[in-house]
Amino acid sequence: MARYLGMRLLQAVWVLWATFTVSFVVLYLLPADPVAIAADGGAGNSPVDAAAIEELRARYGLDKPLRQQYLDALWNALHGDFGRSVATGQPVTSAIADVLPSTLGLTAFALVVALAGGIAVAVAASSTRLPRLRTALLALPPIAVAVPTFWTGLLLLQVFSFRLHLAPAFGGSGLRGTVLPAVTLALPIGAVLAQVLAAGFAGTWKQPFTAVALAKGASRGRVQWRHVTRPAAVPALTIAGVLVGTMLAGSVVVETVFARPGLGRLTQTSVLAQDIPVVQGIVLVTALVFVVVNLAVDLLYPLLDPRIVTAGGERAGKAVEEVAARG
Repeated sequence: MARYLGMRLLQAVWVLWATFTVSFVVLYLLPADPVAIAADGGAGNSPVDAAAIEELRARYGLDKPLRQQYLDALWNALHGDFGRSVATGQPVTSAIADVLPSTLGLTAFALVVALAGGIAVAVAASSTRLPRLRTALLALPPIAVAVPTFWTGLLLLQVFSFRLHLAPAFGGSGLRGTVLPAVTLALPIGAVLAQVLAAGFAGTWKQPFTAVALAKGASRGRVQWRHVTRPAAVPALTIAGVLVGTMLAGSVVVETVFARPGLGRLTQTSVLAQDIPVVQGIVLVTALVFVVVNLAVDLLYPLLDPRIVTAGGERAGKAVEEVAARG
C-alpha cells in the first residue's frame, strides 16, 4: 500500500507540473497584452503613457524572456505564490481563497444530489420487474445529459423563483440560494452516474454468484445490496472521480446564470480581462482538487472490490476499465 500510495503521489505531482507548464505556455503566448488591457480601463479613456505600461510590465515580470518568466513563476508556485492580478493588483491566492469556499460548497452539494439521484434511478431500474417502468427509468439519464446546463438553470429559475417564489433568483446564499444551482449542476452528472451504475447492475446480475445466492434462498433485495452493489459501483466510482473536474468547469455556467460569487464567476471575469496570473491560478487549483479526489477514489477501489490489486505499481484504473467493459 505504501508503494501504491507513493506511485499515486508521484503521478499527482507530474499532473500538476504538466498542468502548470501547459497553462503557462498557452496563456503567455496569447497575442493580446494583459497589462495594456488593464491600463486602458475601457473605451473613451485618455491614452496611457507608454513608459507607465513598461513600468507595469516590469512590475509583473512580463519584460523578461519567456524562459525566465516560466522558471520564476514555477518557483513562486512551489511556494504557494501565484503572483498578483493584473486587473486588480490583489494577490491571486487571496482572490481565489475569497471565492473558493462558495464553489466547493456548491460542488459538494451538487455531488451529493447527483449521487442520490443517480443511485436511486439505477437501483429502481435494476429492481423493478416491470419492463415498461424499467425502460422509462433508463430513458431519463440520456434526456438529462442531452439538456444544456444553462437551459436547465433558466427553466428552474422561471418555475421556482419567478412563479412559485420558493428560491431567490440571483445571488442567493444559504440552503435556499444553493438548491437550484446545485440541482442544475447535478442533473447531467447524476444522469451519467445512473447510466454507468445501471449498466454495472445489469452486468453483475448476470454473474454466476448472483444465481448461487438466489438459489441459497437469499431475497432479491439482499442479493442486490450484499452481492451486486459493491462490484457494480466500481465503474461508477471511477466516473464520479472524473466528473468532479466537470462539475468545477460547469460552475462557470451555473454561477453566471444564478449570479453567484464563486470560482466560476472569477474565471469568467479573469478570462474576459485576460488576467493571466488569476486564470493560471484557477487552472492549478482546479487540477489540485481533481488530483486529490481521484487519489481518494483510487484508495477506495480495494474496499469495494478486493479483486482490484495494486501489485507492481499497476494502475488500479486499468482493472476498473476492464470490469466496466465486461459489464
